[in-house]
Amino acid sequence: MTKRQGIVMVYTGNGKGKTTSALGLALRASGHGEKIFMVQFRKSDPTYGEIQAIRKFLPTMTVVQSERSQLRKPGDFDEQDIADAANVFAQGREALLSGKYDLVIFDEINFALHCNLLKIEDVLAMLKERPPHVNVVLTGRYAHEDIIAAADLVSEIKEIKHHYAAGIKAQPGVEF
Repeated sequence: MTKRQGIVMVYTGNGKGKTTSALGLALRASGHGEKIFMVQFRKSDPTYGEIQAIRKFLPTMTVVQSERSQLRKPGDFDEQDIADAANVFAQGREALLSGKYDLVIFDEINFALHCNLLKIEDVLAMLKERPPHVNVVLTGRYAHEDIIAAADLVSEIKEIKHHYAAGIKAQPGVEF
């Protein structure tokens, strides 16, 4: 058996489905008995459908959510937001560098970087230090060019049409 080579995957773009893609990969990895760790930046609701499903059906997956989730524009974040992002990042970094997990997902980290809640240098250093067998997923809009350069796979999810434009509101099972 050959040693596994972990890869860095980025799901970015303005379309819907970045987190869903990462969760699909987690489902696939779980089917192979792999251990998964996911941190979510700016998401703190334990009633989201994916969080409930993970707790029920994916015993090899651990999720850490942010404490702060208010939707804000870049530039509207305060020191508490920065501290919260640093805490979430530290937990994900520790899980990644431990080598105990086969897949580590940093959900919405690209947006956190875009909003200066994290430093690009810290994320790039973490990627360089990761154990070679660990797969990493970085999701969120506005992926930094240095993140794209460091990745092995980059998928841009482009919005063509969205039901919000027709006045259809967010629905359980679709958006959360």
